[in-house]
Amino acid sequence: MFTIEHDFDATVITLVDEGEVPLLEDVVVHGFAECITVEQYDPRTDRVAKVTLSPEQLRDLAAALDLPEGVYQLKPAGKG
Repeated sequence: MFTIEHDFDATVITLVDEGEVPLLEDVVVHGFAECITVEQYDPRTDRVAKVTLSPEQLRDLAAALDLPEGVYQLKPAGKG
C-alpha cells in the first residue's frame, strides 16, 4: 500500500510494508524540485536513515530496475 500527498514544496509518497511478518518500517519519499529524499526509521538505532538523490540518479535507478547486469549511461531526453 502507498499514499501520495502534495505539500507546498514537495510530493510525499509513503510506502507501507504489507508483506509477511516481520514487517519493515514505512518508507517516505519526498520529491522536491532539486532532489528526492528517501527516509526510513531504523528501530535498532532509534534514528531515521535518509538518502538524497538527484533527479538524474532517480531516473537512472528507475531504469536500472528493468535492465540486466551491465554498465549503462542514459542520454538526456531529446538527444539522439
